[in-house]
Amino acid sequence: MRVIRGRAGDNVTDRKVTASMLRETGETGEPAFRAWTPHRQIAFGRRDTRAPHYDEAVAAAESRGFPALERSVGGRAVAYTGTTVAFAHAVPIDDARSGLDERYEAATTAVVRALRTLGVPARRGEPSNSFCPGDHSIQAGGKLCGIAQRVQQSSALVSGVVVVTDRDEIADVLVPIYDAIDVPFDPDSVGSIDTAGGPGDSDAVCEVLESVFVGDATTRIDDAGDVHV
Repeated sequence: MRVIRGRAGDNVTDRKVTASMLRETGETGEPAFRAWTPHRQIAFGRRDTRAPHYDEAVAAAESRGFPALERSVGGRAVAYTGTTVAFAHAVPIDDARSGLDERYEAATTAVVRALRTLGVPARRGEPSNSFCPGDHSIQAGGKLCGIAQRVQQSSALVSGVVVVTDRDEIADVLVPIYDAIDVPFDPDSVGSIDTAGGPGDSDAVCEVLESVFVGDATTRIDDAGDVHV
């Protein structure tokens, strides 16, 4: 298992690190895992960019000090404050048409286990009108985590976002953004690990996610700043 720690120096290079994980897993058959704190940003999904007032959503983000980035997959806008944790698990696959549900199930179980290890009473599901609404979410006093999946011919990337702290700032910036892209959003639906009884320590969250996902696998460690992208 290849484990990547830390983040690259800027948003664009940092995203390439994760893309490289997926590509190299497909080429070598070696799984990879990464848990880290992305730079401050709003990550917009493909559907967001097609909204009639998308430019207003971008302006709302940037006026509040959140650079706007676009990701190539679906989902809705997600806020990263600099303390927000992201994780990505790249796994080799034999058939892109199978295994989707099993990978979602494994990742959801792993994240619930990790959060409960941190003292958070996490459970599956999400409140109504949550940010980046989806079927694979985890909550405790609000939405804490959403999980997504990207599948290529010989590898799949199961990834997610975990709100550690800054829930009020996240809720405040997402209100005008979701209004502009015309998606229902309740700011009270945002949760965070620290308000749910866990530590407001992003490093601790990264460590427990790595422990749960990697387990006893033999690992080799790379630093995101040095990974070839």
